[in-house]
Amino acid sequence: MSHLFWLQEANLKRIHHLFRKPRGVARADDRKVFSGIIHVIRNGVRWRDAPPDYGPHKTLYIWWARWARMGVFTRFLTELTSEGDATDT
Repeated sequence: MSHLFWLQEANLKRIHHLFRKPRGVARADDRKVFSGIIHVIRNGVRWRDAPPDYGPHKTLYIWWARWARMGVFTRFLTELTSEGDATDT
């Protein structure tokens, strides 16, 4: 069993509307980036120590910083916890 965190497809569909729409430039895979950010935060590792399965560590950090600054990351987590028992987690 892998030690990596991967956002489930059903959960990705729940937050898909919160991702920015592509504007001509190829974007990183949203599921891969979001999963990588959660892996780093959950395990308390440095960004540079993120497994390469998630893509470049700089991409993970840049998207986390951007989403956090714009409040998007909070909306992701709020949406994902809205239908669970642990809404305060």
